[in-house]
Amino acid sequence: MHASILDRFRLTGRTALVTGARREIGRAIALALSSAGARLAIHHAGTEVEEADAASVVREIEQAGGTARAFGQDFSLTDAGHRLAESVSAWSPVDILVLNASIEIPESYDAISRERFDRQIAVNLRSPLELLQELVPPMGRRGWGRVVTIGSVQQVRPHPQMMVYAGTKAAQLNWVWNLARQFGGQGVTVNNLAPGAILTARNREQMAVEGEALVQRIPAGRLGQPDDLAGAALLLCSDAGAYVNGVNLYVDGGRAIA
Repeated sequence: MHASILDRFRLTGRTALVTGARREIGRAIALALSSAGARLAIHHAGTEVEEADAASVVREIEQAGGTARAFGQDFSLTDAGHRLAESVSAWSPVDILVLNASIEIPESYDAISRERFDRQIAVNLRSPLELLQELVPPMGRRGWGRVVTIGSVQQVRPHPQMMVYAGTKAAQLNWVWNLARQFGGQGVTVNNLAPGAILTARNREQMAVEGEALVQRIPAGRLGQPDDLAGAALLLCSDAGAYVNGVNLYVDGGRAIA
């Protein structure tokens, strides 16, 4: 008797690390993976507010019968990715890595300072690279792993005020293609999930000004919600998506083709 296709979405026995999982998109993905049976490492940047938010995500998972633990680490600090990988791996070997944490600092290209440039590079690229270095090879040795990076439509449609952020997202997509080739034969898939205009706390002020005009350019006719990313993430993190590798998957209501 053939197993149900729904069984291929199950993540029982797997451990997932979701960076920036205290709220919004990261939280939605973490809850989705937990609902499929995964053990969750909830990363946050370590401030008092973020620690409280992460604790609430852990409680929600535990109240639903799941297992989760919060891990604080400021990605702007030296060796942050290495330290986070070590802490989480000591708790449980990581099977699924979702690189969601990032920062964007809107400003004109000619006003970008060394400090703001370095901070975005550290959080969006350097620390994620360290996590990839530490966690992907063990996945390959075990013969199973999933890496999902959270990109942006700005990979190909950069906002004039977000030159550094958009550049880091384009670089991240290049890394996905690179690692997908290197590890695909070891049972590890590496994919990029690119949200479109998702209504989050970070862009709520911007959307209040630009949202109505933006909706006119989205075939689906609405802005996205964090939960809109959950199903796609579950596909890419499970056996249901085992033959999806090196893909840039837009979840944008059709904006990329409009």
